[in-house]
Amino acid sequence: MSMTYSYYKNMQLNNIIFVYQGEVTADLVSSILQMIENKLEGEGEDRKVKKRVFNVMVECLQNVYHHLDALPPTDPNNPVKDKTALLMIGREEKDYYIITGNHILNDRIPELKARLDRINRATKEELKQLYQEVLTGSGFSEKGTAGLGIIDIARKSGQKLGYDFHPVNDRYSFFSLEARVSRIPEK
Repeated sequence: MSMTYSYYKNMQLNNIIFVYQGEVTADLVSSILQMIENKLEGEGEDRKVKKRVFNVMVECLQNVYHHLDALPPTDPNNPVKDKTALLMIGREEKDYYIITGNHILNDRIPELKARLDRINRATKEELKQLYQEVLTGSGFSEKGTAGLGIIDIARKSGQKLGYDFHPVNDRYSFFSLEARVSRIPEK
């Protein structure tokens, strides 16, 4: 039981206001969004900041929901037995941070890394243009999305995206994405 208190103190020290690890479903996404919306409302945060945090969180959760590569339960190297992912939201003095993590196939990494690097190099105006290009030209991916989610996360957060690929085995890696939203309201 001493581990429980240790986790609790660690979450307090790191200003973590929400953590979820488990299977991601459409119903769960709706429930999480409602909980976080209520939490932000109770914090007395500026309306514009709440809206930006909420919008980034929606995009992050949808991104995980649509692009999670579930490891087959029959794979002997499978570290998890279902479509699990991680969502963590925290608050620092100047920013809220939203971190997601999920398994992806290793062969998807080069394209995703190139897309993230391009997005991080883009100016605000270039992101808007890239969004329009993808919206009008790319159609839909095999997962039923147009690839707009990460662009939208960058646009709505107004900051560079942090990311990492942690190798799990020869077929899968754990992809983590961090978006930050300033607690200072935009004018």
